Amino acid sequence: MLNIVLFGPPGCGKGTQSEKLISKYQLVHLSTGDILRAEINNQTKLGIEAKTFMDKGVLVPDEVVIGMIASKIDFNKNAKGFIFDGFPRTTAQAEALDKLLNDRKIPITCMLSLEVDHDELVKRLLNRGITSGRSDDQNPLIIENRIKEYHNKTAPVIKFYKSQGKFHNIEGIGSIEEIFDRLCKTIDKAYSI
Repeated sequence: MLNIVLFGPPGCGKGTQSEKLISKYQLVHLSTGDILRAEINNQTKLGIEAKTFMDKGVLVPDEVVIGMIASKIDFNKNAKGFIFDGFPRTTAQAEALDKLLNDRKIPITCMLSLEVDHDELVKRLLNRGITSGRSDDQNPLIIENRIKEYHNKTAPVIKFYKSQGKFHNIEGIGSIEEIFDRLCKTIDKAYSI
């Protein structure tokens, strides 16, 4: 089974590349935001629990999020693999995800981090703000804060996967096809080991 953690700062192209990887490798997309919304809409036990935290304005605890991911994985037992988007964001989450997947004998295959230089990220996000109308992509101060937040919080997660030999830096500059080709070559190499 092919299990990929797709990483990268806001504006690096995760969404675009994620769709292409899902299509090529026939993976199930696991976005914690999507899962959370679906669980709440379906009023599942975990969704109701998550909503009580969100209604108080606090983060949903890791164990609730991991429970939702476990539920989604168990629902898709015949999947060829999963692509984790936006999760894990902390070392504790990475450890919990590893335990969950290792218990099911379907460990993470690789962590792919799309690397794009700072100025290019800002340029892409400001452009996306114009084309999509997203207000968080129109304010340079908010953009700077989001990029800084990503780097501050994700460095330990990168270290976690590096220690397992699963971390791969992918240059995120070039055409969509060039970047996709780099991702596929890295995945194919990691998956064949």
